[in-house]
Amino acid sequence: MKASEKITGNQLSFLLFTFIISTNLLTVPSFMVMFSMQDAWLSALLAPVTGIVSILVMIELAKRYPGQTLTQYCSKILGKGLGKLVAANYVYYWFVSITTITMQHTGFISTLLLPKSPVLIISLTFLVVCGLAAHLGIEVIARSNEFLTMLLLVFFVPLLILTVKEANFNEIKPILSDGLFPVLRGAVNPAGGFMNQVFILGWLLPYLNQLKAARKVSFIALSGISLISVSIVMLTIMIFGPLTGKLTYSFLSVVQYIGIEGSFERLEAIAVSTWVIGCFVKVSVSMFIFSLCVSQLFELRNYRSMIFPLTLLSLVGSVWIFRNSAELLNYLAFTFPLLAFMNQSLIPLLLLLIDSMRKKMKRSLFQ
Repeated sequence: MKASEKITGNQLSFLLFTFIISTNLLTVPSFMVMFSMQDAWLSALLAPVTGIVSILVMIELAKRYPGQTLTQYCSKILGKGLGKLVAANYVYYWFVSITTITMQHTGFISTLLLPKSPVLIISLTFLVVCGLAAHLGIEVIARSNEFLTMLLLVFFVPLLILTVKEANFNEIKPILSDGLFPVLRGAVNPAGGFMNQVFILGWLLPYLNQLKAARKVSFIALSGISLISVSIVMLTIMIFGPLTGKLTYSFLSVVQYIGIEGSFERLEAIAVSTWVIGCFVKVSVSMFIFSLCVSQLFELRNYRSMIFPLTLLSLVGSVWIFRNSAELLNYLAFTFPLLAFMNQSLIPLLLLLIDSMRKKMKRSLFQ
């Protein structure tokens, strides 16, 4: 890691916001409604709990091992052998994450904008641009994201306002008609797979110029993510009701509905723009972290030397791991929340607990 490559607290907050909200934007409401029906907005209120825990855990680990990433200090906590195994697990996890997001992006673009373009070409161009951004470094990504996030909000907030005009409050009634269990089931997907993605702090905090600002800016980002997520879920339900759970891109369908009912046309172009911006930032950051994990696993000096081969590997994965979109959606709805929870919440929490126990044992031995 270069000492000169630093990001500010505001840039970190924007990165966390865009990283999570990008893929949370169009797909998650349908997964939540699938399990908790009209109470999905309550599930969205519960989901940030895992994000809060992840922020506290990652910041505490960063304080104990300043200047080191998660893949570096796991070897100091668990020992070299087990630590390398955990690091290798994260290499695999980031590979699957990048290929999954790329396939989501490619399917979205090919369905809506470029139906006659080869899927491989769409994936290639997208990954090459993201790989170039990762090669320029996290500071460049963070600075670009400051502008892109503001652009995303300028586009997106008016869409939410227009949606309110078409909303029917009666669609979210009755509240808790089937009890609390469906609400908890609906919270599993966003809580296990999305809200705890703030665990990327494990790789970004070493680049933060002031570690003491990390907690404040992280919670600001999580608050913004939670507010928009609850708003999106509520508004989608109030327009489409139970049909939301059957829509692949539910909020996009809301935007298209507004364009038909109102005086504005082709509003889906705005939703598509926010998706593309968000996915670009998310995959760029993921590619940066992926290359860091590989370089630190094999103790290479420069992570940039790994970006080009890892970009090609991700391209292969994006057309090989899932055979079709149905298989991808099944993975996102049922497998991904568990896999993500293990990597994004459970492993960092176990690292903190083990490190605390080791330090406590050392203190008791010297007393």
